[in-house]
Amino acid sequence: MERLNDNLTTLGRLCAEQAIEIDPLMLDKLVRYGDFLEQWNRKINLISRKEDAPIIIKHIFHALLITLYHSFWKGEQVLDLGTGGGLPGIPLAIVFPETQFLLVDATGKKITACQEMIRELGISNAVAMHIRVEELKGVLFDTVLSRQVASLDKLCDYAGKLLKPKGILISLKGGNLETEISKALGSSKKHNEFPSRIEQYPIDEVSPFFSEKQIVIACR
Repeated sequence: MERLNDNLTTLGRLCAEQAIEIDPLMLDKLVRYGDFLEQWNRKINLISRKEDAPIIIKHIFHALLITLYHSFWKGEQVLDLGTGGGLPGIPLAIVFPETQFLLVDATGKKITACQEMIRELGISNAVAMHIRVEELKGVLFDTVLSRQVASLDKLCDYAGKLLKPKGILISLKGGNLETEISKALGSSKKHNEFPSRIEQYPIDEVSPFFSEKQIVIACR
């Protein structure tokens, strides 16, 4: 109970500092999700087990920082590509209950964990599916999210086939991205003319735990 209260206080303070609006019920669900994520991670590898920061900061708050650069709207169709343990899709689905999230991953055990966490948390606007991105056909999205380690060029290849005409790709990335960005822009013809531009937003000033981390947005 003490750790639960500490996490509630920590996440509430961090969100307030960044002017991220979260009501008490959402805050409680986010912290509960963090507990579920930690429990599941003991059974299957969802996130690194050698963490240098609390899950509530390094994973959940990290996902919420996307909201500083993108306003999710009612009815928006969002794909979380390679969701792993539900990141960033589950935290964002909690905070934006009128946005529709599809979480996909090629690893069945990870999707089983996501499905169970979604059920336990009572999240009605998120669905988790065990499917390879190449198998997604016949549906287009307003926004594609990714926190996986694939190169930006590869992510743009996927996103170019899955996005609506004005859709965007939002990726949580780290390190020096100059080469990745150059390659993605140079190969845009292979990705259905996607992207035409790429925006970078460093988040290292938000917390020392996000050193060299960026939010990258690729647009048509």
